[in-house]
Amino acid sequence: METVVQLSNAVAVLGQFPVLAGANLTVQRGEIVLLQGPNGAGKTSLLRLFAGLLPLARGEGTVLGCDLRTNRESVRKRVGLLGHANGLYNDLNVTENVRFWGATVGASAAEVDAAMQRMGLAQRLAKVPVSRLSAGQKRRTALACLVARRAELWLLDEPHAGLDAAGRDELDATLREATSAGATIIVASHELERAGALATRLVEVVGGQIRESGAG
Repeated sequence: METVVQLSNAVAVLGQFPVLAGANLTVQRGEIVLLQGPNGAGKTSLLRLFAGLLPLARGEGTVLGCDLRTNRESVRKRVGLLGHANGLYNDLNVTENVRFWGATVGASAAEVDAAMQRMGLAQRLAKVPVSRLSAGQKRRTALACLVARRAELWLLDEPHAGLDAAGRDELDATLREATSAGATIIVASHELERAGALATRLVEVVGGQIRESGAG
C-alpha cells in the first residue's frame, strides 16, 4: 500500500504553545480516518499540518511524499482542506467560486459542472452570489470547490456542519466515491455516529498526541 501521511514524533507550536506534542501517525491511500477527541486536543492543528499551513517544529513528517519541514508549498497544491471557514469569495457567485478553485488545478468545465451537480448546485443556485447563500448552501459550495480541485488528500474539519439531511447524505456518498477513485480522507468530527460509519479507522487525539482506536 502507498503511504500518504507519515508522522514521527511530530511537534508543532502556535505562539509558544505546543499544539502537537510528539504525534505519530501513518495513513495509507484510500483510507477514511476519523480524528476524534475533545476541543483543543489538536485535531484542527493536525489537519493544518497535513495541509502545509502549520510548520513542523520538530520530528519528521511527509504528506504525499513531500517533506513537511522543507517542501510545504508542494503539499498545498495536492491536498484540499475544508475548515470551519468555507474559503469562498462572497462577491462571486456559486459557479464563479467553483470555477476559481477548479482552475488552480486545471479542472475542465465538465469537471466543474460535475462537482456542482454532485452537491446539488447546478440549477437555481448556480448564479447566486455567495453572500446571499444560507450556511448550508455555502457548505455545499465549499464542498463542490473541493471536488473540483481533485485533491489527493481531503482534510475535513466538521464537514457535516450546516448541512441538511439530504446534504449530509450527498457528502457521505461523495466521500465514498472519492476514496474509490484513489483519494484519501482525514476528517475531524464530533458527529461520531455518522462520521464513524464512513471511517475505515478511528484515531483519538488527546493533548496533542495520537492514540490509535482501531477500525471504524
